[in-house]
Amino acid sequence: MPVSLERAREFVYSAGRVLDRRLFATLFEGASREGVVAAVLAYRNGDGGFGHGLEPDKLVPDSQPLDVQVALHTLHEAGAHEPEIGLAACDFLASIAGERGLVPIVLPSILRYPRANHWDQLQTHPDLNPAVAIAGYLHELGVKHPWLERVTATIVDEIDGAPLDDTHAIHAALPFARYAPGGDRIVARLREALPRSRWFLREPDAEGYGLPPTKFPRDWFDDDLYDAHLERLEADQQEDGGWPITWEPPGPAAVCAWRAIWTTEALRTLEANGRLER
Repeated sequence: MPVSLERAREFVYSAGRVLDRRLFATLFEGASREGVVAAVLAYRNGDGGFGHGLEPDKLVPDSQPLDVQVALHTLHEAGAHEPEIGLAACDFLASIAGERGLVPIVLPSILRYPRANHWDQLQTHPDLNPAVAIAGYLHELGVKHPWLERVTATIVDEIDGAPLDDTHAIHAALPFARYAPGGDRIVARLREALPRSRWFLREPDAEGYGLPPTKFPRDWFDDDLYDAHLERLEADQQEDGGWPITWEPPGPAAVCAWRAIWTTEALRTLEANGRLER
């Protein structure tokens, strides 16, 4: 059955957050990107960071590096050029960064609020992810900040010095490879590391959680494999119009939010590959 944009629209408008509905309207209905900017800013704190469950697997109001990444990614998707938002976020990130500029993906404050089970294994040490994605989007915006300069040099050293073994980190590095000065030199390393990385779903019929080839550049894969994953993505649209998720968020509202996010991402992927009719 062909993918139904209309059923997907109904799902996002019935189940998504204001942010999800605003983004859908911008991407598929010609709405102004200013609505997305306003919705993203509702999640911003006075320290310049973002929280309040912007990434719905932890519902902590305090600013989190992961939520900064999600904020910048959402603005990027909407085509919103807001360098002042990125500059303020740099001040927050600089306040929690390690000596080399890297930041933890989340902070211990998440433990005081509802969260998905995978966040119980808390990792608060500074790491490549999410700093690598954040830095990529900041470079796209043309932001200049001492923290960004420091962390950019660190990221290049990290990717040059050690093999990447986590699919999430490879995915997070894509905007850095595209927008950071000299980022194009890391593309080959990312592509080489992906097939052996944890959480990579190579087979189109794979079940459970992971990231498939459709989350990465098409030219990294042969056409038959990539097209098979696109067919799987088409087939995964549910009766309610949305796409499923394969993990357990911290509550019903977070489930709806994630499904709306993944529905919009699925539509974007299918459209980019000529498989969605408006």
